[in-house]
Amino acid sequence: MTKALLIVDVQNDFIDGSLAVPNGEEIIHVINSLITSKYYDYIIASQDWHPANHKSFASNNNGTQVFTMGELNGAPQMMWPDHCVQKTWGAEFHHDLLSNNFDFVQQKGINPEVDSYSAFRDNNQNETTGLDIWIQDHHITTLDVCGLATDYCVKFSIMDAVNLLNETEIRFIQNASKALTVEGEQQAITEMQAAGVIIMNSDQILDPV
Repeated sequence: MTKALLIVDVQNDFIDGSLAVPNGEEIIHVINSLITSKYYDYIIASQDWHPANHKSFASNNNGTQVFTMGELNGAPQMMWPDHCVQKTWGAEFHHDLLSNNFDFVQQKGINPEVDSYSAFRDNNQNETTGLDIWIQDHHITTLDVCGLATDYCVKFSIMDAVNLLNETEIRFIQNASKALTVEGEQQAITEMQAAGVIIMNSDQILDPV
């Protein structure tokens, strides 16, 4: 059994920056306890890494307001505030996160023409990031996923993991994740469960009965 933890987008802009998830900072100590638990063989992280001209930013679409639905390459697209721009403070991992322990970092959202919530592939599902190959090459049999935000990047990463990693057990660590909205979290968990994802909390790893 080879186990890995995938930490999704625990970056400054999603904690106290331009696209902050409510109470997002509360999960950092939980994630750190998982990182240092020695339970995992590998610690993986995804990192939103947008160019400044990314077309999912409202600022790059004249007359568009943030948090409204627009269109990008013929597909519906939420118009976001500028966030996680490459080589800026907002794109950095939060300073309290034990990022020095990461074995691998998968950057995403690099193509300005398409958004990429998932750590595994873009929203149009035309191109993969290569993370699935990395996981398969390292013979990972259990992948635990947590981070920000449950109803967007975490959910999409998990659903892609289910579809791309047929030989890997996928689990969601709920108390090491935060959502933008309560309703979004509930919907995400419903979708995950329907896909066969195991929903759990960190104490089931750190203090198993």
